[in-house]
Amino acid sequence: MAARAGQLRQAAGFTAQLYGARVRSAIDVHVRRNEFARLSAVGDRDPYPIYDRIREAGPFVTTPSGHLATADHAICKEILRDRRFGVEPEGAAPPEPALDRSLLTRNPPDHTRLRRLVAPALSARRLADFTVLIEKTVGKFLDDVAAAGTFDVMPALAEPLPVAVINRLLGIPDEDGAVLAAYGESLGSAAAGFRSPLHARDVMVAAKGMIRLFEKVIELRRADPGDDLISALIAQEGDGETQLRPVELVPICRMLLIAGFETTVNLLGNAVNALLDHPDQWAAIVDNPALAGAAVQESLRFDSPVQRTGRISFDDTEIAGQPIRRGQWVNVLIGGANRDPQAFHDPNTFDLARTDLFDHLAFSSGIHRCVGRPIAELEGTIALRMLAERMPDLRRAGPARMRAMPLVRGPLKVPVAFG
Repeated sequence: MAARAGQLRQAAGFTAQLYGARVRSAIDVHVRRNEFARLSAVGDRDPYPIYDRIREAGPFVTTPSGHLATADHAICKEILRDRRFGVEPEGAAPPEPALDRSLLTRNPPDHTRLRRLVAPALSARRLADFTVLIEKTVGKFLDDVAAAGTFDVMPALAEPLPVAVINRLLGIPDEDGAVLAAYGESLGSAAAGFRSPLHARDVMVAAKGMIRLFEKVIELRRADPGDDLISALIAQEGDGETQLRPVELVPICRMLLIAGFETTVNLLGNAVNALLDHPDQWAAIVDNPALAGAAVQESLRFDSPVQRTGRISFDDTEIAGQPIRRGQWVNVLIGGANRDPQAFHDPNTFDLARTDLFDHLAFSSGIHRCVGRPIAELEGTIALRMLAERMPDLRRAGPARMRAMPLVRGPLKVPVAFG
């Protein structure tokens, strides 16, 4: 009885905190008219005018909680590369095991050690191993919709493609792949916080289910190693300074699944969405499918899947005349930085021929630059190339519907027609 009463008190406290935060957010948006709060509440609407206003307000704006935010490209790049900033406070306690995100929540030296263990499996040298897999997978998905004349890009291509690649990378058995993807989608939905007590419960159930599934796969690979990343990581376990701690294996797998899925799904959706909005650019790829790589880069700049990240200052410092105190967070607004007119000519124009597209920050920068960038870019390039080759008359079959942000931006639906 006492345990039940404790659970009810905990649930009531969580609910009060959640909805109290929503009330405070509404006040920040509608009464105080704080632009950062407006960005956080933008939902599925266009965030880029808000980024413009934040940038016009100065190098930094103050958030309702007293921290900082910037959409200035040069400042964002400097902070992402500056070793005076990290992804967690110095000496922070380890995260809750069910939500540990490995490299994404580690400062050096742990981050450096873990990245060195993972990077070889995601290097450019390994990309050739995945090229044939990606081409076959995209071909199968396009074959599946060829007779219909219409389809939704998201469930037909953008969502299942990275799942197939991640499953192959990690060595996940086919029968577990779909379940694992569902767990990853649920965990990814909590990136900006919990929407409700029910959402929090569902996320925790998914987190625990993912742990159990990964533990099962890890045991399989211990008994029967393969040529996958989990087997390679198991081979590097130990207590040495450069080795992998056994407790770190599941968080690494979770991080690769969630980050790889979210980024690539939204990269593909945003790219197709932008190309359909710019028929002249789609026609350019149809005429020259080799431009698919440029389309991936321009889409990453124009409509970044990851719209922002955060860094905390380890010391009292100053950037662009702004004092930043020790322990203060800076919200690095990647989506806004990638449309900064000081860094990109005519930044609100989607242009495959631009010469400055490779300076985008869609995959972050510095030591936390996305370790899976090469394979995400490869998936996007092959998918767009094959779409242009096989469906040159691709066009909208209805309006796209965007997901609510602020952290991740991408479509929920992109209905298209061809033929």
